[in-house]
Amino acid sequence: MDHQQETSIIMRILWLLLMVGVWSAPLSASSVHTIRITTEASQHGLPIAIVPFTWEVPGRSPPEDVAAVVRNNLERSGRFKAMPPGDMLARPRSAEEVNFADWRILNMENLVVGRIEAGGSDEFQVTFQLLDVGKQEQITGYRFNTNRQDLRATAHHISDIIFERLTGERGAFSTRIAYITSLNEGTSNHRLTLTVADADGHNPQTIIESSEPLMSPTWSPDGRRLAYVSFENRRPGIWIQEIFTGRRTQVTSFTGINGAPAWSPDGRLLAMTLSKEGSPDIFVFDLERSTLRALTRHFAIDTEPAWSPDGKQIIFTSDRGGGPQIYQIPSSGGEPKRLTFEGPYNARASYSPDGRLLTYVTRVGRNFRIAVQDLRNNQVRVLTDGRLDESPSFSPNGKMIIYATRVDGKGELAAVSTDGRVRQRLALQRGDVREPVWSPYTR
Repeated sequence: MDHQQETSIIMRILWLLLMVGVWSAPLSASSVHTIRITTEASQHGLPIAIVPFTWEVPGRSPPEDVAAVVRNNLERSGRFKAMPPGDMLARPRSAEEVNFADWRILNMENLVVGRIEAGGSDEFQVTFQLLDVGKQEQITGYRFNTNRQDLRATAHHISDIIFERLTGERGAFSTRIAYITSLNEGTSNHRLTLTVADADGHNPQTIIESSEPLMSPTWSPDGRRLAYVSFENRRPGIWIQEIFTGRRTQVTSFTGINGAPAWSPDGRLLAMTLSKEGSPDIFVFDLERSTLRALTRHFAIDTEPAWSPDGKQIIFTSDRGGGPQIYQIPSSGGEPKRLTFEGPYNARASYSPDGRLLTYVTRVGRNFRIAVQDLRNNQVRVLTDGRLDESPSFSPNGKMIIYATRVDGKGELAAVSTDGRVRQRLALQRGDVREPVWSPYTR
């Protein structure tokens, strides 16, 4: 392949990425690097009161409002309607202090009480109880030993316990998200970062920083590594970085496109897009053996692979039918099967954790929005109403989808429930954010 052909292919795939906003221009940075949470919570959620936890550590102020974190988590799920603390008639610290008649008057079905006590030089004991107001009994209760640094993580853990006991479904508040941030602090200081944060957007940590493009982060199944694309040395390559140690390894640096890595469910393989043989195709790389095999061979652009939860199928975006659509192919090889037929543009697909749904970017008129498709009946539901929504990623319990959107010309994170009833905005105060991906559960 000569230089002119390679340039033509790269321009085609860049056009495909541009259509979903991945390559939108960076914006000026402001002064604070935090994430603001706003929620359109369901008004039909389960009534619950999370009483502010009593702080019982003399001489020190609370570093975190644990009850507020729990309250925000449960409301963001859309499954609960939490009582504002100002409406509470009492603030008991334990079940023994609860007058259940007070909470029945307020039509509360469940109540959470707790306290935080000193446990050492910089350690705390956090105790909470979840109570059934109607039955006047405890549903569950725990005591945690934690420290200042992990107090917010403890609040997420409490939220997961409450969510699971009351809904029967596993919570995802203790998981994390990764995303790319673009910062422009002057013409000579354009920076991109790969960032990891809590699922609610707090505690952002920079994993890698570069003046060259960073793209396509994806979590390993154990949640300990991220694969991503970096344009170091002015050419794309696929890298893997360990979250906790910072150790990083380059996986590919072939001529042409090295893009869109995707982990297999067992963590042994990476699907990816390579153009080393001409047009971009889907390849599978064995991480243990360092072997590579082609899964597709077509003159069209085949990109954005994603594995099914059982590892038997891979979906990908291809314009082989004249415009970007979603196709499925056995991970062992075979003939691709087209999955999407509604609309002229469908791209960037991934499976729900149970394998029953797909989420992807779909074009509606001139706008790009997030959709889900039920693979059992092929029904499609458009979930968002933005102008440029992209990069959808399921939460590990399959109840929410995180994605990137543009608000007033700025890239922000947002989330929507899979039924479309609950919407959230996680707005970065600094920089332009894109390509979010939700971590799996970690043991």
